[in-house]
This record gives sequence, C-alpha cells and structure tokens, in this order.
Amino acid sequence: MTNERIAVIGAGAFGTALATVFALEGRYPVTLVGRQPNLMADLRDDRMHDAALPGVPLPDALQFSAEPDAVAEANVVLFAMPSRAQLDAARHYGPYLSKDAAVVICAKGLDRAERLLTDVISAELPKTPLAVLSGPGFAADIARGLPTAMSLGAQDPVLAERLAQVLSSRSFRLYASSDVIGVQLGGALKNVLAIACGIVEGAGLGESARAALISRGLAEMSRLVEAMGGNADTVRGLSGLGDLVLTGTSHQSRNLSFGISIGKGEPAQTVGGPLVEGAFAASVAARLGRKFSVDLPITDAVAAIIDGRLDVMTAMEQLMTRPIKAE
Repeated sequence: MTNERIAVIGAGAFGTALATVFALEGRYPVTLVGRQPNLMADLRDDRMHDAALPGVPLPDALQFSAEPDAVAEANVVLFAMPSRAQLDAARHYGPYLSKDAAVVICAKGLDRAERLLTDVISAELPKTPLAVLSGPGFAADIARGLPTAMSLGAQDPVLAERLAQVLSSRSFRLYASSDVIGVQLGGALKNVLAIACGIVEGAGLGESARAALISRGLAEMSRLVEAMGGNADTVRGLSGLGDLVLTGTSHQSRNLSFGISIGKGEPAQTVGGPLVEGAFAASVAARLGRKFSVDLPITDAVAAIIDGRLDVMTAMEQLMTRPIKAE
C-alpha cells in the first residue's frame, strides 16, 4: 500500500472534505480534481473553500487540478459528485484512468432507469474495479476531523478490505462490505425516508411518529434489498440505519430540510427539489418496489407527495389505517 495515490473528483463539499481528511493523514499523495480552473486555482492559493466548507483550512499537502489527466497516476479514484453526474464523470475521466485504478462511487442515489450506480458506471468502465462509499457522514464533520464511520462496499472482498485500509484514518473509519447492493440501496433509500422524517417534523406530528417512521422505513429498506439480491442485514448497519438516523434527525440534512418545508405546506417544486437526492430517488424507488413486488408504503407516499398526487395529512391517514399485522 506504500505506492497508493488518491484522486478525488468533485470539488463540492463532500469531495473537498474527503480529499482534506485523506491529505491530513499524510500517508499518500492526494489530488482534488474539478472542472473549474479558476476555482481550483483559488483553492490552491487560498487553502480555503468558503462556498463549500466555510472556516475549514485545506491541508498544505493537498494538491489541486482542473486537468482530467490529473487522475492518470492515481490507483484509487473517488467519484464525489451527485448521482446524476456520475455517468458524465465516467465518460469524461474514464479515458485517463490508469489500468490499475479502482473507482469508488461516493453518491447515494439511483439511476432514472432503475439501476444501481455500480451498474451505470460498470457499463461505461467495464474493466475498472468499482466500490461504493456510503453511511453517516456530513462533509463538515469529515473535513474537521470529527469521528466518522462509513461503509465501503465492493463485490470483491479483497478490494473492499484494501480500499477500507487505504482510505481510513484516525478520524475516518471505513468498514468493508462485499454487499454492494445493500450498501447502495441503504444510501439511496435513506434519503427518501429522511424526507419523510422531515415531513413528519414540518407537519408537527411529533417525535413518536418520527421514531415509528424510522423503524418501519428500515423494514422497507430490508425488504427491497433482499428482493434485489442483497443482504437485509446490511441496511441495519452504517449504510442504512446509521445514515437514516443522521439524515432523518439532523438539520444539516438537505433531505430532512426539504421534507420539513413540504410538511409545512410548501410545494415540492418550489423548495429546491431538483437538488435533493431523495426527491429524485423517491419515484425511482417506488417503481423498483412495484417491479420486485415489494411493499414500500412510506416510499410510495413520499413519491406521491412530491409529485403532487397526495397531500401530507391524507398520506399520514393512509399509513395509519393500513391493515394491522405482526411486526
């Protein structure tokens, strides 16, 4: 592992935070790669990214580049952009990847065509080993060196273990998993359920309702993961339950804030829905439930509310009047 070189593509808050924590550890060369030359030059000169991580100094060891060939020498490349930009990144940077590079997908979402992001990227980069980073970790906490634990999933358990070792640090701990289906679905579905938690809060339905929603939402996750060939136990860990508790309770969560606005009566399309991963994933997840004959009542309700087909109180009434059955 002494010859590892890391490139993080995506100079938003999460990508910058990851590059920062890797560079602070100082074990391997780290380059943050973005497409805006002026921004990358400013980050290199100022050692601050106030727009994304205000007040967080960027390490002297961290390198910056706006050139796509900056990834050519890296053997660990992280795609730290939203799910809808992952395919474009694969096409843009794919020709420059080393034949020895492994790509780590750092988005928590689903493709519009009801595919996991590993399926999307592997179709574009069929010879490149893929892994997925998911779990409870806000960018600001990671960048400031606050204790954070996440899941690192790869179909090859040897690759998962190697990447977890390379990318872990004193404050950033990764747990290896070979269940890429469970790790990805946990990360994607918790965004939808975090919106539901926000709706409950915004509508003033109480903390008991939120607790019930989290527990029943976890059951939904488990059913879909199992139906799609993953391990239901995976979503009871960091990439499912851990991430859901974080994003379903913290006001740092964009998905929670989006849901709160809806719960207060604001239309979904006027409160930043296109920028929220869970808003995009809700209808996709609902379609997956129908495709695999899995009952996802909370997910279906969120999708219907976002689409304007259902109002909040009617959705809550429907959920509370479902047939009584054993847990």
